[in-house]
Amino acid sequence: MQDLPQDKKIILFDGVCNLCDSSVQYVIKHDKKDIFRFVALQSDLGQMILKHIGINPIHNDSIVLYEPGISYYYKSTAALQIAKGLSGVFTLARVFTLLPTGISDTIYDYIAKNRYKWYGKKEACMIPILELKAKFLE
Repeated sequence: MQDLPQDKKIILFDGVCNLCDSSVQYVIKHDKKDIFRFVALQSDLGQMILKHIGINPIHNDSIVLYEPGISYYYKSTAALQIAKGLSGVFTLARVFTLLPTGISDTIYDYIAKNRYKWYGKKEACMIPILELKAKFLE
């Protein structure tokens, strides 16, 4: 996976989920250090990254944070690691790292299971506006 930026953290997200889209927009707005890049789980690159790090792409409905050559995070741990890199109110999310991962993943799974019902779903992945295109990997 040499084509990936080695100095950026890559967020793999559900490209058709409205909640995920809103979350991506929030991260972009609060990523003052420009450390995140984005890839839809449904994209060819998203599928390749999942296979590369050993996550079964067929059963994945979670956010993944991938730091090329270093590590990856999954579910609630990914969300909390992303929050650590942001400015604004989500820096307070660090307090949730005190919860056992099993509890925070259970909460995460409940939200993930219901996200389409609560927030809706798009027919296709979002296409970023020109100013944000560099933040999305293809």
